Order: sequence, then structure tokens, then C-alpha cells
Amino acid sequence: MALDLTSAAQVESLLRMTGGAVAGAILGINRDLHHKPAGLRTHALVGLGASVITILSISLAGEGHSDSVLRVVQGVITGIGFLGAGVILHPANQNTVFGLTTAASVWLSACLGMVCGAGNWGLAILATGLALIILVFGGPVERMFHRALGGKKDGKKNS
Repeated sequence: MALDLTSAAQVESLLRMTGGAVAGAILGINRDLHHKPAGLRTHALVGLGASVITILSISLAGEGHSDSVLRVVQGVITGIGFLGAGVILHPANQNTVFGLTTAASVWLSACLGMVCGAGNWGLAILATGLALIILVFGGPVERMFHRALGGKKDGKKNS
């Protein structure tokens, strides 16, 4: 069956999928700029995938499978943890962990994709904006508090 972009439902689905991919890409750009292992493409694909499966589950719910949406949400949230775990590193001889913020942003990309897939544009825009604020300003604010309160300096442990 050919894709018919003339129907309103198909156009709406395309917009929802694009929204999920764009929301993920926005978070991914930040991770790319910080040279993290999961960047724009990974985040965009996670957002797109989550929006696609959410659109499908909503479609199934409309066909009488009312519990499918919640099962999909539950499955995406659980399953994406495996992808996020792949970017978390714990060097053997160090008492540090790397990649937690990137893992969290991958997880959030999936959440944003589901929100876009559900067509909740206000929530998607607000959550994406808030996430971007956290990613851009969270590190400097965190370092400022560590310096002020005697914690880590410049991301390194005090000796």
C-alpha cells in the first residue's frame, strides 16, 4: 500500500513523527557539541522511534485495543534504558561514572517522542525547552555550586 500524504491523518502522523525526531535532535545537538557518545542522530532516531510506536499504539487503541497505549509507553520507557546504559561508562580504576547525563537525555528523547506521537504539542515544546535549558546551563550552575560549597573543582575530585 502506498503512502498517501493527502489524507489529514497521514499529514498529522508525519508532523508527529517529525516533531519527535526534531525534539530528540535538539537534545542530541547539545550532546554532540559536548563530544558525547550519543549525539544528534541517536537522539533523533530515539525520538522518531518513540513517536512511531506511540502513533501505532493510539491507532490500535482506536481499534479496540485500549490497553495497548499504556503497554507501549511502559515498554518504551523500560526498553530505552538498555540503550541509555550503553553510554554509561565506569572506568575500573576510578571512582567516577561518565555518561549519565547523555543516558538521561536519550531517555528523555524517547519521552519527547511519545509526547509528540500523542500530539501533545504544548507539553513537547515546554519539555524540550526546559531540557535544553538544563543541558546548557546545568553544568555551569553545578560547577558554581561545587566551587562555592567546597565540592569538586572543574569536574575533578578534590585531593
